[in-house]
Amino acid sequence: MRYFFGVLCSIFLFVNCHKSNSQEIQQVTTKELKVLLEKGKIQLLDVRTPEEISEGYIETAIFANYFDDNFAEIASKKLSKEFPVYLICRSGNRSGKSAKILKEKGYNVYNVVGGFNQWKKEN
Repeated sequence: MRYFFGVLCSIFLFVNCHKSNSQEIQQVTTKELKVLLEKGKIQLLDVRTPEEISEGYIETAIFANYFDDNFAEIASKKLSKEFPVYLICRSGNRSGKSAKILKEKGYNVYNVVGGFNQWKKEN
């Protein structure tokens, strides 16, 4: 019985660890993003609403509103899977959720920590 319990716990830990690693989204700071933008062309997807974007945006960003019903379809038409996708929103919450959606579709994604609010503080 003790052996059975040990094996069961090991299987449970393995499955949960594997699941959390596969769902983990890579993070970048706004300072790291700035360096990447200065180095060259990157895919930066801004997932804020049009109203939020009207208050300011990063010049090279591509836009797809996270709240649109067909967000994943719109974003997929604008992005290439050959290059990483950096996602930004207002504070980092929606971009994190967007990153999970796009990761499931096969994109290599990075969430910008602190979002556009943090970007505005530093730039």
